[in-house]
Amino acid sequence: MSQVQPLPGDFAVTSVKGRVGFAISVGEWLNGSRFGHWDHAFVYVGDDQLVEAEPGGARLANLDEYQGRVVAWSTGHIELTEEQRTAVVTAARSYIGVPYSAADYMALALWHFHLRIGWARKVMASRASMICSELCDAAYDEAGVHLFADGREPGDVTPADLALLIKA
Repeated sequence: MSQVQPLPGDFAVTSVKGRVGFAISVGEWLNGSRFGHWDHAFVYVGDDQLVEAEPGGARLANLDEYQGRVVAWSTGHIELTEEQRTAVVTAARSYIGVPYSAADYMALALWHFHLRIGWARKVMASRASMICSELCDAAYDEAGVHLFADGREPGDVTPADLALLIKA
C-alpha cells in the first residue's frame, strides 16, 4: 500500500489479479487496452473503508484488502473542499449495490472505436450499472467536481484515465 494517508473523498487506482482481474482484462481488450497498468479504481470514504464497483455490484470494503498492492492516490493531486469531500463520500455510498455490467465495457469499447451510437451514450451516462472508474467519476460529478475538461461523455472514463489525472 502507498504511504499516502488518503482523505475521505479521494480516489485511488490499482491493478487486480485473479479471476476478477482476468474478467477486467477482457473488458480492457475490448477497449483497445485503454486501461493500461491501472485496471481498478475506488473511492475512499473514511474510517479505513472504500466504495468500489465489482462484478458482484458496488460494495463497501475495508482498505486493508489492498494491503501489499501498489495503489496510487488522488490525495494532494485533486483539490477538494470539505463540502466537496463530504458530497463525494455521500454519492459513493449511495452507489453501494449498483450492479456491475459488461454493457458498460461494451459501451466504452464502442466509444473508443468511434462508434457513437445512442445506446452506448445512454449506458455510459446511466448510473443504473457502473464499472469502477465510472463510479469514481459519477461520485465526483454529483459533488460538482468535473474531473475531465476535455469534452468527454459522462461515464467515458477508465482507471487509466483517472491515473493520468494524478500522473500515476
